[in-house]
Amino acid sequence: MLSATLTYGQDFYDLDKVQTKEITFAESNWDALLDAQKSGDGDYILAQSVTINGEVFDSIGVKYKGNSSYNANQVKNPWHIELDTYKDHEYDGYTDIKLANGHNDPSFLRDVLGFQIIRQYMDAPLSNYANLYVNGTLIGLYTNTESISKKFVNSRFGSKNNAFFDCSPPAGAGPQSTDFPNLVFMGQDSSDYYDSYDIKSDEGWQELIDLCDTLSNHIDDIEQILDVDRALWMLAFDNVIVNLDSYIGNFAQNYYLYRSDDHQFLPIVWDLNESFGVFSQTGTSNLNNITSKQQMDHLLHDTDAQYPLVQKLLSVPMYKRMYLAHMKTMLLENFDNDSYFTSAMAMQSTIDASVQADPNKFFTYNNFLDNLENDINGGGGGPMGGNSTPGITNLMETRSSYLLGLSDFTQTAPSISEIALSVDSPQVGDNITITANIAEGNTVYLGYRNEAPSPFTKVEMLDDGAHNDGAAGDGIYGVELNINDVSVQYYIYAENDNAGMFSPQRAQHEFYTITGTTETTVAGDIVINEFMASNDATASDQDGDFDDWIELYNNTSSEISLAGYFLSDDSEDLTQWEIPAGTVIETNGYLIIWADEDDQEGLHANFKLSAGGETIFLVDSLGTIVDQVTYADQETDISYGRFPNGTGDFAIMSPTFNAENMMTSSTSSSLVDSPELKVYPNPADDSFYLEVNNEEQNENVVNIFNINGKLTYQNTVSENLSIDCSTWAPGLYIVRIGSSYVKMLIN
Repeated sequence: MLSATLTYGQDFYDLDKVQTKEITFAESNWDALLDAQKSGDGDYILAQSVTINGEVFDSIGVKYKGNSSYNANQVKNPWHIELDTYKDHEYDGYTDIKLANGHNDPSFLRDVLGFQIIRQYMDAPLSNYANLYVNGTLIGLYTNTESISKKFVNSRFGSKNNAFFDCSPPAGAGPQSTDFPNLVFMGQDSSDYYDSYDIKSDEGWQELIDLCDTLSNHIDDIEQILDVDRALWMLAFDNVIVNLDSYIGNFAQNYYLYRSDDHQFLPIVWDLNESFGVFSQTGTSNLNNITSKQQMDHLLHDTDAQYPLVQKLLSVPMYKRMYLAHMKTMLLENFDNDSYFTSAMAMQSTIDASVQADPNKFFTYNNFLDNLENDINGGGGGPMGGNSTPGITNLMETRSSYLLGLSDFTQTAPSISEIALSVDSPQVGDNITITANIAEGNTVYLGYRNEAPSPFTKVEMLDDGAHNDGAAGDGIYGVELNINDVSVQYYIYAENDNAGMFSPQRAQHEFYTITGTTETTVAGDIVINEFMASNDATASDQDGDFDDWIELYNNTSSEISLAGYFLSDDSEDLTQWEIPAGTVIETNGYLIIWADEDDQEGLHANFKLSAGGETIFLVDSLGTIVDQVTYADQETDISYGRFPNGTGDFAIMSPTFNAENMMTSSTSSSLVDSPELKVYPNPADDSFYLEVNNEEQNENVVNIFNINGKLTYQNTVSENLSIDCSTWAPGLYIVRIGSSYVKMLIN
């Protein structure tokens, strides 16, 4: 089954309609306030309200943004609206709104069209259009693009607190600047990088330095720290559409880097308003005419040490073939078949009336109509004003034909067909074989993972007759794969000496999915068997920490996979922590999970247990609660477990960590667990004696708890104490003084 990474299509970024945003200031000199803020400390200005499509939000933070697109003397400046600066507002799940003014784009299509194309191949912002009013006056039509914020990376990559960089100089790039975020390694002093990169996380400079060092000096290790495939897609995209206000242009900027929980930096494309040939400076030359842009080198900077992301990656033959395969896919899927033109025409139709009504646009309405196809001379704002702006189709029709005619794109690439699984519906835990028919290929890889955004692991597929692939040399390649979870995502990459091919062709952003089935378990097969909510000295994890723990037990005579299972202490979020893929419980076996909220190797849940009482849930891959236990106050180093083991009710007990829960029967003569304490007779009928044998224990408090953890008796004891238990319910009790305790039975 073909799948893609999660897509996001909220109404706020619907391409079929223009949004309406209205800002109201109490002050009439709001523009002067925003100009002062832009040249000052960068704090937000308080707007009285912001209205989005009729929904009103009060007390909102706003400011002007941009570098060359901002000018204190123009009415139509770009905006950053932050809904939650002063109050906890959001619209359709969004809090940050970025509005670009189209200052160098007569077509008003470049930003939105570019993002629509790149989203087919990697995670990138959503983008559409909005009319902006301030104090009731129409300012004009803007591009409305999703902010690359912590909310963005969390929604795409599942985390938000790792190293995060806006790879654009904090002071802005321009002819006066020599500080570019080009990933050149400048040594281990982080201050050498401050003027080139804008850090968005609390820390991360050393991680960025490690990336630059690895890229320049240890390219064989690059996949450990960089998502190479995303980087190749970004570079291919920038080159195909002649987007030079980007990493491959003069300032090597306008992209973000976020480091995932898997320790890979993930690149994200940003700011496409000068794409499709508006910006002309490559960093080594100026493309001052349409022909030079149409025929821009598809390997631009491949030998330039000032662009190591290009130079170093393309120096690896496989990465170069992957890059060329990505370029060819983009060309065939968007430009060779004119699908980009169909999309652009639809956008143009949607915004036509708004462009006409825009009182502060930088180009004429006729320029807007013409620039989709024809070059526009002059106009615009910023440093490119007065230069010719290529017609999008004039640029791309010729460029597509030019590139596809180059030998790098006419070489015979492998073909990948007849992909097959040895088992169509494998069970989790099964080993299966994946085979594919490969023509014109000599090296084949399978990339696999369980879920995005985890990196794919690559293993070689072989045509040797030893991998369930038929006869050696028959063109059928095979590899064995363990189905270690309910979902396994994969793609195939094949190459020869001249070209590469992916299946699916948009891999790794798209992939095939194998759905693993799990053995049907009935209630009681897997149980929460024992836990400790206050562990001070009972058992430690691999780092020596005494953390809360939960013990699961398999009551069956078969191994059970926990793929797709969850543990939680929150009834509103039963999928709070997913048990890692590949986790199994052996036949009649135990499994310890540390409830410590730590990011450690092994089985460490993302929540802690409350010693004050709560409920623990075990949930299967179908979302069904397999087992749950509700408990009250817990004592330190006393566990709560099932007796009999695996099947009985929960009782307070001496911990039996990762072992069978034991209770001495009522016929035993002694249940003493501590040599410092003694109770007798044990079992008792109407009364018993408590004897304290430790001379240092003086005037200590004795606490006695019943099987459910309820305090039944409390008193002060020095040496001996007679306790009346004639009214107590029969059962097990815990007698405790400090850290010493005794188990006893009342008949």
